[in-house]
Amino acid sequence: MRRKDGITLGHHKIAANAQAMRRWLCAAEQVVGNHSDRLNAINIFPVADGDTGTNLYLTLRAAARAIGTEEYAVGVDVGVVLSDAAGAAMENARGNSGTLLAVFLAALAESVQGHPRLSAPLLASGLRRARMRCWSALSEPVEGTMLSALAAAADAAEEMDSALNGDDSNLALAQSLNHVVETVQQAVVRTEEQLGALRQAQVVDAGAVGFLLVLDCLRGTILGTQTSETAWDELHGYQTEFPHIHGDMPADDGYEVMCTIELSPLDAATLRQRLDEIGESVIISPVKAVSGHRDGVDVQEGELSYRWRVHVHAADPAPVLELINALGEPANVTLSELAAPRES
Repeated sequence: MRRKDGITLGHHKIAANAQAMRRWLCAAEQVVGNHSDRLNAINIFPVADGDTGTNLYLTLRAAARAIGTEEYAVGVDVGVVLSDAAGAAMENARGNSGTLLAVFLAALAESVQGHPRLSAPLLASGLRRARMRCWSALSEPVEGTMLSALAAAADAAEEMDSALNGDDSNLALAQSLNHVVETVQQAVVRTEEQLGALRQAQVVDAGAVGFLLVLDCLRGTILGTQTSETAWDELHGYQTEFPHIHGDMPADDGYEVMCTIELSPLDAATLRQRLDEIGESVIISPVKAVSGHRDGVDVQEGELSYRWRVHVHAADPAPVLELINALGEPANVTLSELAAPRES
């Protein structure tokens, strides 16, 4: 008889409950922190500012700290745990990569709502939703980035779920996670040939590697396994003896502006259109719906406002901030120069 709990892989018990989700994000924070220097070293797209590792780490730190001290009861909804983590990640997301990672966590949380454990069908559903949400969050999505790694993950999870006929056992989840991680590793290697800037610099995409690290931590946490460090040897430019490739790139002018703001969907669409006119790398993604009333009057569902995470690169931040402030009251505003620190 097939058991849904207590199945083992090798000598390790497979666990995919709320406590496992917490351990996953805490482990991902540590692992990405340990890899942040190498991720920064190969970060040259969309700008060579050498901060992808830092941005992913800070975003994961916010997610992990939001749930790291909670003791979740047995059988608690994993969607609750991931929703808490995703909300904190979205509110504090840093950079392109951190914002997309937060969107991924939010999409996964939505797909597992009402379930006490992650399963192969739920993983496939979450990755499919994340692919759609991340690609739609960007005004100009580009192949050869974290988006390509996410698309590969979604395809692999759906392929395995179909092959297993929707099996929701822990063993099926183990098979799915192994297939997803192996597929994403191959997708990361391919990013070097998908994007001209990466091909010219002979490196893989930093955001895609970061996403692979997060998925590998998910697999390792649930299966009780660890990845050999040699798994990263085939990634061009990623070895510790390689220099920070972005240091040889031309300095990028301009600023990165990020904030969270409450807007109606129509105002959010207007903001995206205007930001596309004056900036680049525009990402706008909903954090959550807010109260169903405005000025003390109940509103219909279609009139709800949402909290949105906004990200844009612009030569001059003043018009961006003026536009944002004209539409609402932004919170968690960050303004940073795109030019990476250069050695004198």
